[in-house]
Amino acid sequence: MPNARHVVLVHGAYADGSSWGDVIPLLQSAGLQVTAVQNPLTSLADDVAATQRALSLHDGPTVLAGHSWAGTVISEAGLDERVSALVYIAARAPDAGEDYAALAGRFPTPPASAGLVHADGFARLSEEAFLADFANGVEPDRARVLHAVQGAISDTLFASRTTVAAWRVRPTFYSVSRNDRTTAPELERFLAERMTAQTIELGSGHLAMVTHPHEVAQLILDAAAR
Repeated sequence: MPNARHVVLVHGAYADGSSWGDVIPLLQSAGLQVTAVQNPLTSLADDVAATQRALSLHDGPTVLAGHSWAGTVISEAGLDERVSALVYIAARAPDAGEDYAALAGRFPTPPASAGLVHADGFARLSEEAFLADFANGVEPDRARVLHAVQGAISDTLFASRTTVAAWRVRPTFYSVSRNDRTTAPELERFLAERMTAQTIELGSGHLAMVTHPHEVAQLILDAAAR
């Protein structure tokens, strides 16, 4: 039986908690209590606060899993005493105070960001960029639903810097998406290696938890067993 009986799932930019919808029943059927965060995507502090509220619902060791931007969130929130392990799904994993944009600039630039549409201080991905680059590999009808529920991000969100790097003191697990068009797979591999994470690679686009829910759920279960 897993040592951790609880899981908190944190979604990334251009998404909401429903992006974990295929993983959640697999974790529940394995006996885990699951909470999916609904991030406001207004600031790192706001997203961390939402994650901490979700963590407070659990009274024992809890796996904290984040997709994409949420890797930044769990790196900041992961020092919570309840957190037993961190799972990164095609996710950012900045060091404390690191300029993540400068780090990412050392790797190939994926095409998704070219499809950003800005208005009133927030940004969303166009449907064309969402389907082709953010949700590549997802069945088109499903991808259009995910586009409809995407969370708009504050224009200043990605400039945020963490104050801690919880991955330095927690067991870490990482899923690299080989066909990612939102985050460079080369960057994902660098982050996983830097964390000395237990790592898997999937032949998926950015939304691995949608296209490969069983493999993502198994990685979280492996983390829960720590």
